[in-house]
This record gives sequence, structure tokens and C-alpha cells, in this order.
Amino acid sequence: MKNNETNQHRLYYTIGEVADYFNVNESLLRFWEKEFDIINPRKSSKGTRYYSPVDIENIRLIYYLTKEKGLTLSGAKKKLKENKDGVIRNHEIIHHLKNIKSELIAIRDEFSVIEETSESDNTHNI
Repeated sequence: MKNNETNQHRLYYTIGEVADYFNVNESLLRFWEKEFDIINPRKSSKGTRYYSPVDIENIRLIYYLTKEKGLTLSGAKKKLKENKDGVIRNHEIIHHLKNIKSELIAIRDEFSVIEETSESDNTHNI
């Protein structure tokens, strides 16, 4: 799995890939699986977990609520039960705004470099 986005062409991801993607322990994913009924990985005959893109999106919501917003497990469960669509929408908006912020910072940094170069050129011409 890529660091930035899940590969939409794959049907399943191993627990190790998902744990790496979210930078969490595999044990946390197994715990969340027990606590949240919206995570339903397929299991092989040997017990290996395989997460679908839907599972990954649900994990992303749980991660957002617990790790980014700081909700308790019961608080996250309540939010998802009461208004999952609203949680999804808020998460998407926040993700989009963070991307815009990153782009604006990059533009600002580019202007700073241009300004420094311009000032440097002006002092050499005097």
C-alpha cells in the first residue's frame, strides 16, 4: 500500500500493510475490530486478516475520531452510530482543507525564495 493513498485496484490488504499505512500496531487494529462492528476483515483458514477498501475507510474514520479528534472509544462509537455520514463529510472536509493549507504553504515558500532572489539581485546591481 502506498503511503499517501490506498491502491483502489487491490481487493485486500494484510494487517501489516494497514498497520503501516496508519502507523499503528497490528494489535490496535485487532482491538478495533473487536470494538467496532464496521471493521470486518476476511480471514484465511490460518486466521490471516485481509482488509477490504471499505474496511480501510472505516478504520480511517475510527483513526480520525480517536487519534486526531481525541474521542474515547465510546465517544467514537456514539458518533459513528448517530451520524456516520456527518463524520465522513467532516473528515473529508478537514482532509481537503489540510491539502489546501499545504499547497498555500508551498506557494508562500516559493514566493519567499523569489523575493529573496529578487532582493539579492537588486543589491548586486547597486
